[in-house]
Amino acid sequence: MDTVASLASERPVVIFSKTSCCMSYSIKTLITGFGANPTVYELDQMSNGHQIERELLQRGCQPSVPAVFIGQTFIGGTREVMSLNLRSELVPLLKRAGAIFL
Repeated sequence: MDTVASLASERPVVIFSKTSCCMSYSIKTLITGFGANPTVYELDQMSNGHQIERELLQRGCQPSVPAVFIGQTFIGGTREVMSLNLRSELVPLLKRAGAIFL
């Protein structure tokens, strides 16, 4: 099993991020604002961050961060998460994954 899949399977919400990425910050703020407690992997602070970033790019993550997994499913990056939120589909998705209980 690859590293990304393994890490994404550990919690209801997993975000691959970089500390210097403003879009990653925005997505983390949005998701935590709904009461979810995502596991965040800051690739620029991990010894194997470059390997994980390559895996994300191979999965089609363009750019590589933020990369959001909800319920072990790759949701996408900023555009996809914001679109889900605008269509009022993000909160139900977080609920189904067991990330929030509102």
